[in-house]
Amino acid sequence: MLGKISQLEQLFSPAISSLGCELWGIDFRPQGKNSLLRIYIEKQPGGVQVEDCEKVSRQISSILDVEDPISGEYTLEVSSPGLDRPLYKLAHFAAYAGNQVELRLRVSFENRRNFKGLLKGIEQDEVILEVDGEEYLLPYELIEKAKVVPTFS
Repeated sequence: MLGKISQLEQLFSPAISSLGCELWGIDFRPQGKNSLLRIYIEKQPGGVQVEDCEKVSRQISSILDVEDPISGEYTLEVSSPGLDRPLYKLAHFAAYAGNQVELRLRVSFENRRNFKGLLKGIEQDEVILEVDGEEYLLPYELIEKAKVVPTFS
């Protein structure tokens, strides 16, 4: 699956950049006729607007029609990563240090797969997470899914 995501990133990133946006990440959930291809885009300054999503969606649809990298039926969705944004790249973890995050690992680490705590930063290829006063160094390649937990004051 990671190979497919990487292929899609290489395919979509230049087109998204040409529209003044940045490819934040891609989720692909193959589920037969209910498969979903979700593209997250970011735009600075000002953030992502509905019009940005529409433009990117049309461009990506054209690329998908020509290149046909995904077999079968699926729904394409383009959106902003939002406040509870998923974290895909090591650089995302570095940029969101100081925030609360939830993450799930591909395999157990110290007898657990799910973590929720304060993202302290990164150290080489490990994510530093403080959970209940204890610091964990979690290998980036073991992270299956991660997202920022929004806080409202």
